[in-house]
Amino acid sequence: MEAEHTEPILSDNALTVLKKRYLKKDDEGQLIETPSEMFLRVASNIASADLIYDQEANVSRVTDEFNNMMANLEFLPNSPTLMNAGRELQQLSACFVLPIEDSLEGIFETVKQTALIHKSGGGTGFSFSKIRPKNDLVKSTKGVSSGPISFMQVFDSATDVIKQGGTRRGANMAILRVDHPDIRDFILSKDDNRKLNNFNISVAITDAFMDALMKQTDYDLINPRCNTKAGSESAPEIFDLIVKQAHKNGEPGIVFIDRINKSNPTPEIGDIESTNPCGEQPLLPFESCNLGSINLLKAVGEDGAVDWEKLKRIIWSSVHFLDNVIDKNNYPLKEISDMTRANRKIGLGIMGWADLLFSLEIPYDSNDAVKLAENVISFVDLESKKASAELAKTRGAFPNFDRSIYKARGDPPLRNATTTTIAPTGTISIIAGVSSGIEPLFALAFKRNVLDKANLVEVHTMFKETAQREGFYSEPLLERIMEKGTARGVLNVPERFQRTFATSHDVTPEWHVRMQAAFQGHTDNAVSKTVNFPHDTTMEDVKKVYTMAYDLGCKGVTIYRDGSREEQVLSTIKKKKTGMDTGTVRPRARPSIIHGVTGRVETGCGALYVTINADKLGPFEMFANLGKGGGCAAAQIEAIARMTSLSMRSGIDPWLIVKQLKAIRCPNPKQGPVGMGEESILSCPDAMGKALERYLEGKSPSIEEERTTSPSLDFYSRDGSKDHQENSSETMVVGVCPECGNSLVYQDGCSICHSCYYSKCS
Repeated sequence: MEAEHTEPILSDNALTVLKKRYLKKDDEGQLIETPSEMFLRVASNIASADLIYDQEANVSRVTDEFNNMMANLEFLPNSPTLMNAGRELQQLSACFVLPIEDSLEGIFETVKQTALIHKSGGGTGFSFSKIRPKNDLVKSTKGVSSGPISFMQVFDSATDVIKQGGTRRGANMAILRVDHPDIRDFILSKDDNRKLNNFNISVAITDAFMDALMKQTDYDLINPRCNTKAGSESAPEIFDLIVKQAHKNGEPGIVFIDRINKSNPTPEIGDIESTNPCGEQPLLPFESCNLGSINLLKAVGEDGAVDWEKLKRIIWSSVHFLDNVIDKNNYPLKEISDMTRANRKIGLGIMGWADLLFSLEIPYDSNDAVKLAENVISFVDLESKKASAELAKTRGAFPNFDRSIYKARGDPPLRNATTTTIAPTGTISIIAGVSSGIEPLFALAFKRNVLDKANLVEVHTMFKETAQREGFYSEPLLERIMEKGTARGVLNVPERFQRTFATSHDVTPEWHVRMQAAFQGHTDNAVSKTVNFPHDTTMEDVKKVYTMAYDLGCKGVTIYRDGSREEQVLSTIKKKKTGMDTGTVRPRARPSIIHGVTGRVETGCGALYVTINADKLGPFEMFANLGKGGGCAAAQIEAIARMTSLSMRSGIDPWLIVKQLKAIRCPNPKQGPVGMGEESILSCPDAMGKALERYLEGKSPSIEEERTTSPSLDFYSRDGSKDHQENSSETMVVGVCPECGNSLVYQDGCSICHSCYYSKCS
């Protein structure tokens, strides 16, 4: 008799995500798998690992256990496991750390390895700290080194052209030690939001640096080529520079690298130098993330309190599941397979933390919430260690156990070198229908643009149910909450529920850090958490948070000041005191006199004339017309030029316009491509995009020059050089979703779109 499997109860949002990213499709892109079939596919594949250790194992029973746990949304593994388990790719890890050695051969070997990982669907973390500084001696060529920043650009470019699993480009983490001689250049490497868009960057802060900072003194810089002193820097100045850049656009983050290595379970095997792209998983070179998260809302009992026995059952099953993932994984490199199997690190985390607090009516920014966090994560950590020890009795300890801190202090054998990680849960939290990771809720209500249902209002289920039950629900109330972005301070919402239903910007930075520290205290690896700041926060506020994070025992910290990246588009509808929506942008007025350049280019539709005018702030407007006027094509070209002009006048980065216009192909094969110097023109929009690109690259006269005539063909000529690196990454900076064009929000250390559920990290 076939076992009865749990049928998942999924929200419309969850179904949208599953259909778009997870369920199997045929060669024509048609779905050939249901959510129930997906969970069963994953469960049966992962359960079959039991046969490695016991040929008589009851795989059917374990399959049911794993399937029901996922279908009940009690636990979900990271996205690659859901996508790939039981399929041809069978690559089940979300992220990896690779070493970078100080040689050209070593660097480009890592580039190759990175390409293979990204092709398989994984993200990568690197430390560039071993690369000698710029202008340092290279004996083999009698030349000088170009330094780590130049090689970061190589990795960034390689990432641009390799799509993850055929769907998207990969994410990277770049880390540089604070005592590297090129640390200033590294801190400033993402000053321009168009650069290194495939990277998150973090500075590895040492204890020596923090000691110098507290004493307001200098600290030593170390040349990694020879491990000798290469000068010194002012700790306060470097700290101020980090703070300034983070305040400006959220990068770099910081990781406390010495603290991370103090909890390294296998120091004899090597030092931890880097983390995965979101920072929550410090790893040795060639280790991988094997992650999954428990839905805390499913651990609430019928009495409304945490059901600790049920939570224990989920933890033990999850540890069993994740240990099996290590054996079933098809690793992209042999070195990764060897190191991962030698330490068998898993990272069991949680999601739905904000929802749990809602259900218990505990404000996020309260001592009660911090205390509950400590209780929950200490329980997860303790029970996961017990489960790991139980597995070790039948499967053996992880192979490097005898060289671990556990052996040195006399602990019982463990199957896994680590068991706990607080990861960003991205799209799996949408599948589970709960809040992401340990973050506060982004918004209680917001408008989501759907293709045929513009401005569809989404309301948090628990808030709506509470408001209806308590008698204060109304449509005008929702509008007011969307305007404010919060229920706090909204009339007709009882004070008790104003406090309970906190959103990310209700929570002050200090409470964000306290919550992160509470979870970090009982987490083997690290905690993915973003400290949200209001737009008008000061750099002094950022300094306080960094110092507080260090003092409270965090392993790193990432901050984001609302609206600090040029491309950010707010998702909530907030109004300034003037009454104007902050999401509404007014184009700047046209000056009475404006200068520009005009170029002529041959296209499949005939000669296209493109004029670009600029004011003192940069490109202002575009005009374009075909030599043969009239017709539908001419009207469409005029429309594109008008929208381009409106975008530039409204402050949109013109490089983003270039990206949207370039490479559009004309559907009529008789119309192009037609050569333009060394470059082909694929369509009229493509020509307009390339015209703007040439202008931005300085291939036209300066806009400050007075001129009476407009230069033409030299506007489009190519000389083979290109100083600007185009942002062609699909994983754009916070602001505009690369898939649907709506808002990206920065939460849980990741960029997420609440309209189409795009996520940079999962």
